[in-house]
Amino acid sequence: MRISTVPAIFLACLSLSACASSSGPDALSAGLTSPETTSSVTGIVAPVPVADVGTGGVETTTAEARPEQHQDALAWAGRVPSGEVIVPERSLNMPVPDEKPVEQVAMITPAIDPLPGKRSRVYGHRFRDAKPINFGSRSPRKMAVHGVDVSRWQGDIDWAKLRTQGANFAYIKSTDGGDHLDPMFRTNWRKAKEAGLKRGAYHFFYWCRTGAEQADWFIRNVPRDPDALPPVIDVEWNGESRCKRRPSPETVREKMQIFMDKLERHYGKRPVIYTAPDFYKDNLRGAFTNYPFWLRAVAQHPSKVYPGRKWVFWQYSGSGLSHGVEGKIDLNVFHGSVEEWHAWLEGRSS
Repeated sequence: MRISTVPAIFLACLSLSACASSSGPDALSAGLTSPETTSSVTGIVAPVPVADVGTGGVETTTAEARPEQHQDALAWAGRVPSGEVIVPERSLNMPVPDEKPVEQVAMITPAIDPLPGKRSRVYGHRFRDAKPINFGSRSPRKMAVHGVDVSRWQGDIDWAKLRTQGANFAYIKSTDGGDHLDPMFRTNWRKAKEAGLKRGAYHFFYWCRTGAEQADWFIRNVPRDPDALPPVIDVEWNGESRCKRRPSPETVREKMQIFMDKLERHYGKRPVIYTAPDFYKDNLRGAFTNYPFWLRAVAQHPSKVYPGRKWVFWQYSGSGLSHGVEGKIDLNVFHGSVEEWHAWLEGRSS
């Protein structure tokens, strides 16, 4: 059957118009931030870059609160169990999750550290302090191996410059609770290693989630790198948290033990316990004597704040200043000489 010329042209135009009007993909939504807060550095001290921050988002580092914000998007697709009720936990025969970390070690650019078998250089500290404290004859500045701890609140860090200022190691905020991931973790994890720092990840513990849930979440997001420092569990009271519960000391220690057992099985390294004076006094005096401790003491030496407690790291300032970082940064020191530092890294010292 024949079709007249005008209708044929009209149909052809309609077809071309439909093809030309197709729309592109929708824009991606920006992630939101978490209300949980854990840093000794107050306020947002530097902008967080919008690129190369991975998925999900969260808050800070180690002791004082951040402004209340919306909950972050989840960093993984899957059901997150509700943790609003504290339930009894058991650590025996607990399986290690099958899921692999989100970022595999092979994806990380090799560091500029020495060849295998050679020790990395230890830089002397050149940090300044916005609120310097006189620690007397036991000043941390007399100690040999200094480092930092960081999170999203330090923004885009110049890691190579920070290392030459005396940051020989860095603990990097990774996760908190059972569903939040610091949006700068993957970037900081990669760039710290590229700059030659010894780096590890820390998790801020949330008292309204089970220890097992939180361990699984950490394992899903933190690569199993044999060169990394031992993982850290950050335990403290946070007045800005939505979780207002303060469990009994027995429950606190049970939840911690379950979390630490799972991490030790997965990473092959005994976790380090970070804590602050009030939480330590309430829950940890005389406990976990066979675990390394990282102690916050910004006004007095740890021996006065935590009598009788052995420690590996001391966080001595939350108001440090350094080239390579805009604003303030937490300052830490290793308890020992350069030789003892290398021995600890090599597993020859507890």
